[in-house]
Amino acid sequence: MLSSFILLFTFHFCSCSDTISADKAIRDGELLVSKGKTFALGFFSPGKSKSRYVGIWFNNVKEQTVVWVANRDTPINDTSGVLSINPDGNLVLHHNYSTSPIWSTSVSLPQSNSTATNVIAQLSDLANLVLILNDTKTLIWQSFDHPTDTLIPYLRIGFDRRANQSWILQSWKTDDDPGTGSYTLELSSTGKAQLFLYHQNLPLWRGGSWNGELFMGVPNMKRDLLTFNVSFTEEENLVALSFNPRDKSLITWVVVQQSGFFNVFTWDNQKNQWNRYWSVPINQCDNYGTCGSNGNCDPLNFEEFRCSCLPGFEPKSPHEWYDNRDGSEGCVRKKGVSVCGNGEGFVKIEGLKLPDTSEATAKEGWSLDDCEKDCLRNCSCTAYAVLDVRNGGSGCLAWHGNLTDIQKLSDQGQDLYVRVDAEELANYNKKTKGLRGKTRIAVIVTASASYLKAFIISDKVMHHLNQLSPGHDNGIQSSTPRNLPFFSLKVIMEATRNFGDENKVGQGGFGSVYKGCLANGQEIAVKRLSEHSGQGTEEFKNEVTLLVKLQHRNLVRLLGCCFEKEERMLVYEYLPNKSLDFFIFEFERLNSDEKRRSSLTWDKRFEIILGIARGVLYLHQDSRLKIIHRDLKASNVLLDAAMNPKISDFGMARIFGEDQIQARTRRVVGT
Repeated sequence: MLSSFILLFTFHFCSCSDTISADKAIRDGELLVSKGKTFALGFFSPGKSKSRYVGIWFNNVKEQTVVWVANRDTPINDTSGVLSINPDGNLVLHHNYSTSPIWSTSVSLPQSNSTATNVIAQLSDLANLVLILNDTKTLIWQSFDHPTDTLIPYLRIGFDRRANQSWILQSWKTDDDPGTGSYTLELSSTGKAQLFLYHQNLPLWRGGSWNGELFMGVPNMKRDLLTFNVSFTEEENLVALSFNPRDKSLITWVVVQQSGFFNVFTWDNQKNQWNRYWSVPINQCDNYGTCGSNGNCDPLNFEEFRCSCLPGFEPKSPHEWYDNRDGSEGCVRKKGVSVCGNGEGFVKIEGLKLPDTSEATAKEGWSLDDCEKDCLRNCSCTAYAVLDVRNGGSGCLAWHGNLTDIQKLSDQGQDLYVRVDAEELANYNKKTKGLRGKTRIAVIVTASASYLKAFIISDKVMHHLNQLSPGHDNGIQSSTPRNLPFFSLKVIMEATRNFGDENKVGQGGFGSVYKGCLANGQEIAVKRLSEHSGQGTEEFKNEVTLLVKLQHRNLVRLLGCCFEKEERMLVYEYLPNKSLDFFIFEFERLNSDEKRRSSLTWDKRFEIILGIARGVLYLHQDSRLKIIHRDLKASNVLLDAAMNPKISDFGMARIFGEDQIQARTRRVVGT
């Protein structure tokens, strides 16, 4: 007890300084503020929690945003916390003036400098809390070596093998608990280093490896290099990544969130809010290994299955691939072919996020020809690519074995050369030779035909949409879809077997919903507007004009429409697991159905909740339009084969202006 009182009365407490010294501590309620007043350090309670933590946050942002936490896994249960420098020269955190700290920097000082009077802790304008020897300014410890969930400008992530040091980001557990969560962002240390987002040590998203200019899997990084300086070091024993904004007035928050997203935010001083700059994962192809080994995932392939096998490969499980549209089992080499000493070669696939390089080999200074020859000599070599894309490209990346987590990119992708058998190679050469001779005329003809087809379809859609409620334009003319496919009545009737009762899967005030199957095997859902219904006309128009502009993994996808004779129909992707209300309210049926009950684990329920929230966030904030759904309920949340939720029925939705926060309606809508 006596030592506790001595500890209390030998400190002077500080407020709004940037330094802690042996005789100057801070207690709960007081702050350290950096010299430029950009960051503050103090005690805080996150969310609804009453526990107290020591953290660093933006001082010039009105919304408290914590970027570092000292005692993230050892909270204080009252307001008696004191942060001070102890006689050993360590920065320590006590509570109730106890002699045993609950958190410490835990460094050993040289004997000559062990006196605490020579040690100070200082908060820099970079949000780095440093422990230094005051006389020589020698760095002893820094918070930048112990990041939590936020990548602050100039802070680095990576690893130093010689120092046995790694720098990783780990999410909070919850909004109320900054303890070490289950999501981690780090640079991998096996093979060629890559940026990975892990969930419980399993890869969730891969940003790819550094190609001399950028991480190709990081969205829009080529564009972002105009806004941010990116520093990347890749040596045998040291790999490190850091960034800083070119405009020093730009406030950025780069964070791994407990929801499983790696987000970049920028601060809007006018609206006093964080605006999301980019986020991953944002589509199903971003999820690691969506199309399995030797599969290529195209997030923009809306007409067909997003997964395709690489040349020379076929689905490992055709049933899962074609019937269930599940590509996770990936692809295998086609049966009966040889790719070793039998006239094999390589075909080029353009614009890809290259495969996982964890087991790839890198050769600097090689030419592309050197790379091809070396790979061809080694029968286990399955693919190769340029290592460094700068100055026309140099070096070689070679893969031996399966090629995993490939994605088609709209920009900043690279070329991958895949090993194929002689027959596949001959077919490829024949196609490319034909294409070279026909490229110019094909481009002209295809572009003209596509434009004409789009014009005819959009004109037809526009005409019928405006006929539905003449005199009430509602912005249709200016927002009519320009690329919405048009299905003929004959195709729809064949797909739904003449709207047979056995294919009827739903009924509403607007009419009926039927399951169908197109000639190519694709399953569809057809919403058929009843000609006798006085309900649904405006809603029908609204849904067409909205859904064609929206693309998100948690929104139902509109495939096309049909206006023929008296029929008015919308064609959607078919989701086999019905709607969420089926799982919520049919308890007796669920309890007797072991398979369905097992599909609703608590983890799956949580994922469904997150999926719905992502969809709503997209509508309210991240889509090109600001949309309020107005009829969000369990029956309007559909579930796909993997139980992923998709928000549906946009008939009552409203578009809001960019700065609009309220609107009036003239009629009662919703449920």
